[in-house]
Amino acid sequence: MDLYLTGKTALITGASKGIGRAIAKELAKEGVKVLITGRNQQALDSLLSEIVEEGSPTPVVFVQDLLTPDAPQKIATAALAALGHIDILINNAGQSQPVEATGPEEPWTRSMALDFERPRLLTQALLPHFISRKQGVILNLTSTYELRSLNVSAVAKAAVAMWSKQLAGELGKYGIRVNCLQPGLIDTENIRPYFPGDERRKYAESEIPLQDFGEVQDMANMAVFLVSPRAKYVTGTVSVVDGGARRSAF
Repeated sequence: MDLYLTGKTALITGASKGIGRAIAKELAKEGVKVLITGRNQQALDSLLSEIVEEGSPTPVVFVQDLLTPDAPQKIATAALAALGHIDILINNAGQSQPVEATGPEEPWTRSMALDFERPRLLTQALLPHFISRKQGVILNLTSTYELRSLNVSAVAKAAVAMWSKQLAGELGKYGIRVNCLQPGLIDTENIRPYFPGDERRKYAESEIPLQDFGEVQDMANMAVFLVSPRAKYVTGTVSVVDGGARRSAF
């Protein structure tokens, strides 16, 4: 199926590994010129090499720690300078942050910044560009794992989902779509430490209808569809990729 993405441009945060890396590679395969950003120069350079070896458009690498206060503006400026215009923004960067109920404040401050404030500020920095062009697609990665303990990232990602829904309502008149993509348990470095040894198999068999954790490619496949013109009437939604693990119908 042609997703009509050839010649488009995309900015992807947290692209050095895991889900972000898989999304960047899949978009590039579809002919998208991507700007990949993250903290790890070596990992981004290796991603660039992989994309080029596959015959896809050469990506732009921009190394930047998203937690730096001026990072959103720096990333937006660099992306516009390198790409000329931006068709797609994917806010993927984030990291699980378990905390104690009576623990220190620093993890809350840091994780809320990384998982909510920085994506919001980066998006706001690019909104004038999207609005002036009367087009654009924003995809925000969130979280669906139904925790029974405190995790700041999950709280921040819940805020991202609500913000995205409201943003979709505001921006639809400009031809801008905003959606969320929620992973279940995907086999990444973030998740593996919580399920050592045989715990993954036991958990998956009892809690996930498809009997195993997902792969980053599963997320990439859905992401690429959502940002493509094939999904032109999809906005304000939260799409779930979790093997059926989510128990609620809404």
